[in-house]
Amino acid sequence: MTSPIVLHVGPLGLCGVDEAGRGPLAGPVMAAAVMLDPERPIPGLRDSKKLSASKREQLADAIRLHAAAWCVAEASVAEIDQLNILQATMLAMQRAVAGLARTPDDVWVDGNRCPNWSWRSQAVVKGDDKVAAIAAASILAKTARDHFMQQLHAEFPAYGFAQHMGYGTAVHLAALKTHGACPHHRRSFGPVKLALDQASLF
Repeated sequence: MTSPIVLHVGPLGLCGVDEAGRGPLAGPVMAAAVMLDPERPIPGLRDSKKLSASKREQLADAIRLHAAAWCVAEASVAEIDQLNILQATMLAMQRAVAGLARTPDDVWVDGNRCPNWSWRSQAVVKGDDKVAAIAAASILAKTARDHFMQQLHAEFPAYGFAQHMGYGTAVHLAALKTHGACPHHRRSFGPVKLALDQASLF
């Protein structure tokens, strides 16, 4: 029997931040900010990519119920195309922290860089598997984005968004080639540009 994974919890004023959706060809990039309450622990938190979809949903419900504060925010496809994906991700993170119901003392961000903001912060490489608040943020961001892409699938079923969540799978690339881009595709991304260029030839 394996031992449970124990992540750093930290004080009440610690905020964890993570994003979801930097790599896909369609849809917004989303970020979440979470401040956990050390008095109300949430067992099972870890990197959202290492959890099943059903477990992510269960934990997302627990986070929304038990966290001291949380917020999910996004940067739109238009902002991604205008700013680039890195800057749009930083913008979504800024919006998430600014949207918290309480002001954090420290903000720990998954990855190797932090947005240019006024909060005292540090980047934590692989933080979503080290820090409970970052793991919680990764779960909220991932589940929120998945819900968005599932709704998008209902509007544009030809692309299979519910299957690949906008990532550049063979199915998605084939759909782009056949149907061109929809309004939610990131036109600054190479495969989408190529699909648009090819469509303009006919």
